[in-house]
Amino acid sequence: MPGDDARPPAETAPTRLTLPATVVLLGFTSLFTDIGTEMVFPLLPVFLVGTLGASPTYLGLVEGAANTVASLLKLASGVIADRTARRKPLVVFGYGLASAARPLVALATRPWHVLAVRVTDRVGKGLRSSPRDALIADAAGDRAGRAFGFHQAMDNAGAVLGPLLATLLVSMNFSLRQVFWVAVVPGTIATALVALVREPPPPGSKPTATATTAPAVFDRRLVSYLAILAVFSLGNSSDAFLLLRARSLGLSTGAIPILWSVHNLSRVVWAHFGGNLADRLPRARLVAAGWLVYAAVYVALGAAGAAWEVWALFVVYGVFYGLTEPVEKALVRDLVPASARGRAYGAYNFVVGITALPAGLLTGVLWRACGPAAALDAGAALAGVACAGLLAWDAWRRRTGR
Repeated sequence: MPGDDARPPAETAPTRLTLPATVVLLGFTSLFTDIGTEMVFPLLPVFLVGTLGASPTYLGLVEGAANTVASLLKLASGVIADRTARRKPLVVFGYGLASAARPLVALATRPWHVLAVRVTDRVGKGLRSSPRDALIADAAGDRAGRAFGFHQAMDNAGAVLGPLLATLLVSMNFSLRQVFWVAVVPGTIATALVALVREPPPPGSKPTATATTAPAVFDRRLVSYLAILAVFSLGNSSDAFLLLRARSLGLSTGAIPILWSVHNLSRVVWAHFGGNLADRLPRARLVAAGWLVYAAVYVALGAAGAAWEVWALFVVYGVFYGLTEPVEKALVRDLVPASARGRAYGAYNFVVGITALPAGLLTGVLWRACGPAAALDAGAALAGVACAGLLAWDAWRRRTGR
């Protein structure tokens, strides 16, 4: 029935290999945006603390404020996207605002300047994310898994190239401020690409500003799925803790950026693979499999005793992202009518974002009090609970035909 996430068997699966131009352009937009973002972000702590003299606590304030603003705006922009005739203007404005603001950190002379730039950057991200996901879902049709897989792969490719480009510039004696100015180039390209996107007509009627369609969004299926996702997200703390664990197992400071690039390269490959699987296999079960991989990696990292294990586990960690990031977004598409996709993606992005702070606090407290193994095992345990809940949710959907 409509909304079931069981994929068609191989012989009846969609055979079209190309993706719509809208999806391709948004993928390349994300590629260049992430190149610019990842040129700046890894250097920001050094610049803020080392150059401007801010404290580590202030660094936490900057990132906490930025991510909280982004999470709230993702929810709001999803509502707006469903109540306006077009989704594209919000997407273009969001990308343009972030691309224009990000390099201005080069002008910062006080810590609060960095706070203002970082929050403005995240405002752009918050405004664009939910309408963009809805736009991809509108354009993808029966290839939602492949579409979100392609987009996530391009996003991860930017996360590979950005730090490498920044490292190259620093090795050529560019100052941090000069590197930040170079980030103008990929941001400008990204904004130009998203302006070329042609928005497809939405499948189904769009609600008007006075329409009361909110109950369709908060259907029991979506609410229960998001509740299960919140349980997982509470154990899914910042990957910075994994990098800290890698450092404690003997990796040098210089090896950490290379490890991160290797991990993101794994995510590129697995995002494409996971997106393709999402159009052929039950999506909820793929997500559950990804959460199990997550739990296994966390337990293994907690028990690891040698640096070589870290390299292998960070590659395997990319499997988790490939089986979840594009697949979860394709699953959300299954759970709501077309007219409610903006709000659904807004709620999804909000849950993922708003749980980041308590997840980080929980892991940090356990890390300090009980050690890294206990903190990582706790994250694995929450992933296991969420996995069991998701499989039970999927069985309930199939049994009731919802």
